[in-house]
Amino acid sequence: MGFRSLVVATWFLLVVLCFLSSAADPMPPCEFRAIYNFGDSNSDTGGISAAFVPISAPYGEAFFHRPAGRDSDGRLILDFIAERLRLPYLSAYLNSIGANYRHGANFATGGSTIRRQNETIFEYGISPFALDMQIVQFDQFKARTTDLYSQVKSTPDAEKLPRAEDFSKALYTFDLGQNDLSVGFRKMSFDQLRAAMPDIVNQLASAVQVSGSAAYVTMILRLPTCFSTLLQHLYEQGGRAFWIHNTGPIGCLPVNLFYVSNPAPGYLDEHGCVQAQNEMAIEFNSKLKDRVARLRAELPEAAITYVDVYSAKYGLISNAKNLGLADPLKVCCGYHVNFDHIWCGNKGKVNNTEVYGASCKDPSVFISWDGVHYSQAANQWVADHTQNGSLTDPPIPITQACRRK
Repeated sequence: MGFRSLVVATWFLLVVLCFLSSAADPMPPCEFRAIYNFGDSNSDTGGISAAFVPISAPYGEAFFHRPAGRDSDGRLILDFIAERLRLPYLSAYLNSIGANYRHGANFATGGSTIRRQNETIFEYGISPFALDMQIVQFDQFKARTTDLYSQVKSTPDAEKLPRAEDFSKALYTFDLGQNDLSVGFRKMSFDQLRAAMPDIVNQLASAVQVSGSAAYVTMILRLPTCFSTLLQHLYEQGGRAFWIHNTGPIGCLPVNLFYVSNPAPGYLDEHGCVQAQNEMAIEFNSKLKDRVARLRAELPEAAITYVDVYSAKYGLISNAKNLGLADPLKVCCGYHVNFDHIWCGNKGKVNNTEVYGASCKDPSVFISWDGVHYSQAANQWVADHTQNGSLTDPPIPITQACRRK
């Protein structure tokens, strides 16, 4: 073998060895010390139960074997995030009993919105803890725990509190928007929504306050701007890694069909979902994704991941039959026959006979748990199909979400 051939062969061998070494030694996972979550019932691990009436059985039966403050038969997507990052399940910020906040806190509450609503939880189920209030709670949590930790750092009590340096090494997760859209659907017709769409796009970044039904839709589509302002605040507080869920296919929630009979042609899509509602969710998600992209330029040290939960959930719903699951528009828990509705865990009368809204025999084959919330099995499927990075922008697994791309 000539010298040139030897050099080429050696160079080739070194390249191969380098490639094999890189493949065998991937980038180590981020060492997230905590998770701080902001959201609604899709990620509430006990907040609304602590603040108001606790969620009752049969909620929680599939995993916790008791009610666990979650609107599901078991774990939520947030719980699977904690498992993937090898962190404990998050204690709700509002839960003062048995809470441990060393590895984060959950500020989500069922019924929460991005923007404050002029409604009460007793009227329409809207939580008083909108996103801005959740951020206020976080600020208070950070200040008070930092102060308290300095007082008890040499005692066992310190093990339940975060350390000051942990806040910059945490993952900040978000899952909101569904309830804002629900309020809009309740206040407006689909025709009004479509007519307002050009104005919605033009006024996306506007900060003016307006009133009336058409203006409400404009406000909804400005929510990403409102959201980004609060995210910037967390950045100023030291947050650097953000994992942001878009909103799911709200038109596929079975509750939307409970009181619908003989829908007009085009009202439902090929999978039985309310088409106009899903179109609005898609529009919202598009604006959110655009705003997240701009945030990356505005926050130079932040790693911000946009997570397409919509595609994951709609993919699950559209492939339910092929996956051996029940009809995705059927509900596991509760009694819903014709126009008689007894909600999950409640009792009521149908034709003068007392009926209990019981759970189905096998929740694992159902996508919808109670008509509004997903089953544990569905939550796990969605988690598995988003946390690997296949439906994220940038395409990065959650274990690498601290790295800016």
